[in-house]
Amino acid sequence: MAKTIAIACDHAALDLKGEVIKYLEENGVEYIDYGTYTPDSCNYPDYAEKVCDAVYSGQKELGILICGTGIGMSMAANKCRGIRAALCSDTYSAKFTRLHNDANVLCMGARVLGSGLALEIVDTFINTEFEGGRHQLRVDMVTALENKLRNN
Repeated sequence: MAKTIAIACDHAALDLKGEVIKYLEENGVEYIDYGTYTPDSCNYPDYAEKVCDAVYSGQKELGILICGTGIGMSMAANKCRGIRAALCSDTYSAKFTRLHNDANVLCMGARVLGSGLALEIVDTFINTEFEGGRHQLRVDMVTALENKLRNN
């Protein structure tokens, strides 16, 4: 595992973020924790922005965002330039979003997943490489769409 990770959560996912961080540490994965650090109510878009900035700038290779369902984080992350965030609740999706979509941010729901499955999803996501080839054309098309819509 040579990937570097930016990770954050909202108040609903503090415990699961802790489990993921423990996994990263046990496996020697470099990461930065962008918060939240308390169970006090907070706004998930603030944390999505921090992780996405770290990924888009190249400071970190991949991001992990966790909230109650993962939906809010996914929606917020996909508003950020250069981010291809995928909400995953199974390892198959985690594998193929990396292989075919070159997803660079994993989103998960702490109220949807148990920690065992969540850690398997994280492991799959960070250890799967983009296939490129025919899939690169589609990733380029997504990027072109993003750029087109931003210029309107």
